[in-house]
Amino acid sequence: MSDLEDLPVRADLRARTPYGAPQLDVPVRLNTNENPYPPPPGLVEDLQRAVLAAAVGLNRYPDREAVALRTGLAGYLGPQFRLEQVWAANGSNEILQQLLQAFGGPGRTVLGFEPSYEMHRRIAETTGTAWLAVPRAADFTIDVDTAVRALREHDPDVVFVCSPNNPTGAAVDPSVIEAIYASTRGVLVVDEAYAEFSARPSALGLLPGRPRLVVTRTMSKAFAFAGARLGYLAADPAVIEAIRLVRLPYHLSALTQAAALAALRHADATLATVAQVRHNRDRMIAGLVAAGYEVAPSDANFILVGRFADTAASWQALLDRGILVRDFGLPGWLRITAGLPREIDAVLAALEERR
Repeated sequence: MSDLEDLPVRADLRARTPYGAPQLDVPVRLNTNENPYPPPPGLVEDLQRAVLAAAVGLNRYPDREAVALRTGLAGYLGPQFRLEQVWAANGSNEILQQLLQAFGGPGRTVLGFEPSYEMHRRIAETTGTAWLAVPRAADFTIDVDTAVRALREHDPDVVFVCSPNNPTGAAVDPSVIEAIYASTRGVLVVDEAYAEFSARPSALGLLPGRPRLVVTRTMSKAFAFAGARLGYLAADPAVIEAIRLVRLPYHLSALTQAAALAALRHADATLATVAQVRHNRDRMIAGLVAAGYEVAPSDANFILVGRFADTAASWQALLDRGILVRDFGLPGWLRITAGLPREIDAVLAALEERR
């Protein structure tokens, strides 16, 4: 058997490991920010009919432009949006990759505010785009003055802002996004994977008059549709035209498009779980604070909890109790998804015991 050393793999990839959280068969899995509530029965039934109808025509390629799906997504975002402002792909990660294929690449730079979503850096580097990291403040917020100085100094081609931020949880105030946009000539990508869980204003309201602003979303989280892999963005139509230059032909299967349209038809029923997830999150926060832990403010469906003297040991101790959470290598902190009430009970009992 050969290994990577025997192949002409790019030198910058040789030292890497594949991205991905551990997938372990344990009773309580709270490490990937999934919605713990399954799709409603009405959606499952509709999905069966939709996939069956699509299956009849699988000898033909799907709609390359996903017109029906993009129209449905535009309707979900609001009456002010239209087909030409929306794009869809296989998860928001493919959306991010397509954006960097179009606006990044060799000789170009992307700037992000860390700690944040690790795939921003990884996608930048695998597309040959130089990564520039600007540290967040001690409370994990973006300091506007620091951000503006960095943008003016480095003049990046692309800027990433995650709101709510993963893994820290808090949303970014629109005024901060406005200041960042005004300070860069590049494309500003606001990653709103967890937007539906937040009560703060979305960056979608900032799109008019800002042709370099892009807002990315996903159906994986609030829609409880992680297994379907559907992400999308809203932006000026010119951004969509740029992405069409790099997208693969027929990148969204007919089955994916049919499934996502079914999910949109049942959006109200699916999103009804968002309030319960928020309640579970807030109950977990209250319990951990009462037990003496520090919890970062969260507008998402997860929390960042600390400060652990030995993060790796604390992660392992939870795993030994059948509870899988996320260790990002952020000293003193673990990220925990807001799961079902019984899962929250298990987390609180385990961490209270360690205290």
